Amino acid sequence: MDLQLQGRHVLVTGGSRGIGLACAREFLREGCRVSLVGRDPGHMDRARADLGGEVRGFCADLRDAAAALRVVDEAEAQQGPIDILVNSAGAAKRTPYAELEPQAWHDAMQSKFFTYVHVMDPVVRRMGRRGRGAIVNVVGMGGKVATATHLPGGAANAALMLASAGLAAAWGPHGVRVNAVNPTLTLTDRLAEGLQADARLRGTTAEEVLRQSEKKLPLGRLAKPEEVAAAVVFLASDRASYISGAVLSMDGASTPMVV
Repeated sequence: MDLQLQGRHVLVTGGSRGIGLACAREFLREGCRVSLVGRDPGHMDRARADLGGEVRGFCADLRDAAAALRVVDEAEAQQGPIDILVNSAGAAKRTPYAELEPQAWHDAMQSKFFTYVHVMDPVVRRMGRRGRGAIVNVVGMGGKVATATHLPGGAANAALMLASAGLAAAWGPHGVRVNAVNPTLTLTDRLAEGLQADARLRGTTAEEVLRQSEKKLPLGRLAKPEEVAAAVVFLASDRASYISGAVLSMDGASTPMVV
């Protein structure tokens, strides 16, 4: 299927690792110009070397709204107007509920919610002025199903789902589509932290938590970053031109809900 993305400028936050990196790779295969945002210069250098092609990399802490705006300005100065924004930056630390303190809730919103909002705000306005654009937010099933080791992060994810749907309704008349993708456990380097938190809660090992998690999944395995990326690229393309305000669950049917 030709997704008609040739030449589009895609900004991927959290693009130096995990799902964000997989998204960047898929967009490059579709002939896009890709700009990556990440916090760690070492990870960024490795990502750019891995991807090759016309990839620009920017390092910034997106919890800072001014830093996020500078990245947007620099990316557009180097690669032209942003046609597609993919948010995959930031992740709230997974912590067993008995270890939670109020600061953890603040940190989760800063790390996950505001890192997305700080980039979406300038980008969606510019897309609206141009009358065209697509935003895909990689969120997470923790925003729909509460888990005892992911309460602050789940709250941030729930807020992002609402923001995605609300922005889709607000900016749809201006030609901008906004969607969200909710992956379940995915084979990235962030997985280990969640497994360790669950292991502490259950009094077992991370390996046992992983084995039990896979047994519960109807498909019998965890998601691959490339599988999430395939959905993101489709939603960003003109083939999904009437899909906006959607929240796509990618959990292998582990939470079969009609909501």
